[in-house]
Amino acid sequence: MNEIDLTSCKKALGYRISELRKKIINPETNKPISQEELGLRTGHAKKTIGELERGNTNPRYDTLLIISKELNVSMQELFDFDMKKYIILATKS
Repeated sequence: MNEIDLTSCKKALGYRISELRKKIINPETNKPISQEELGLRTGHAKKTIGELERGNTNPRYDTLLIISKELNVSMQELFDFDMKKYIILATKS
């Protein structure tokens, strides 16, 4: 796998995390949870969540495990997405 493919894959995973995060509704605000709130729930900084969602970092396995737990999905569900769709989105940004 070359660098461009790896970058696209990281961005695709980031879009998936963002999409799942936006499905979790904060009961106090009735709005999707923010990057900051996901960071607080997972013990990571807002900056880290943002970098993950933009595909600018290589997430550790344990980080993805914690994020998947907070997003109420299994690791399999976290990675279960149409790669072609997300790579197209990633190349547009």
